[in-house]
Amino acid sequence: MPIRIDDELPAKQSLELENVFVMSNQRADTQDIRPLDIIILNLMPTKIETETQLLRLLSNSPLQVNVELLQVATHKSKNTSESHMLKFYKTFDEIKHNKYDGMIITGAPLENFKYEEVDFWEEIKDIFEWTKTNVYSTMHICWGAFAGLYYHYGIMPVTLEKKQFGVFPHRSLDIMHPLMRGLDDVFYVPHSREWDLNTNDIAKVKDLQIISYSDESGIHIISDMECRNIFITGHSEYDRDTLAKEYFRDISKGLPIDKPKNYFPNDDINLVPNMIWKSAGNLIYTNWLNYFVYQKTPYDLNNL
Repeated sequence: MPIRIDDELPAKQSLELENVFVMSNQRADTQDIRPLDIIILNLMPTKIETETQLLRLLSNSPLQVNVELLQVATHKSKNTSESHMLKFYKTFDEIKHNKYDGMIITGAPLENFKYEEVDFWEEIKDIFEWTKTNVYSTMHICWGAFAGLYYHYGIMPVTLEKKQFGVFPHRSLDIMHPLMRGLDDVFYVPHSREWDLNTNDIAKVKDLQIISYSDESGIHIISDMECRNIFITGHSEYDRDTLAKEYFRDISKGLPIDKPKNYFPNDDINLVPNMIWKSAGNLIYTNWLNYFVYQKTPYDLNNL
């Protein structure tokens, strides 16, 4: 089934080349069906790339999904054109009276900043609070996950001595959890972060459950008991070359960075990485849409 996005969004052409069913607004408006309304708060600097990555995962479902893109008004994007932001992105003031089946809050390259020092922190706090009443299930990714855990539960991250960078094997800690349905006993997830979480801090909060874990990279997915808030420390949405781009970018800038672990074949940077996390990423997002957005959200969003 299709994903509905703006006909002129750059991601549309890329997705159609991959045989992803992207529906036009005209066709979607004529269907007698209640689609899922998803909003993505995109905090990543590479906005167009992130749009495509997330839309690709949201499209792998038998459900029609309407997607809106949200930006923070208190921070101006330096890497994406103003025309793109004005055309495809809304501000919080424009959507704060709406209700949504689901929301995704992305990561952001802000590991070295204290939350209160982030220029858009006050706006992010308003959005976190708004999700409690206007979104059924919110998925927080990487920085979005750490910031969400801090805002909702007061959980502080732990700063790592060295960046967690690479593709790591994971396992489910609750194989019966719907979010883990269909995943292999061992599945792979890319990580690129300088923070970690302390399991004892999570254990102290009765409303939280660690769903998946890696012996190499630590906690992966945390959820509240109703799965209204899901926190993911990794990046299942990453493309094959996303970690490579980050590595070569930092090398070109003379920044200290190790080669991403378990990524380049034979650890040779001249070889094309094997994409061993695609199926797990598709399953996690499809399970989220099915079990915690589609099946749980009221048909009338006014009853949220």
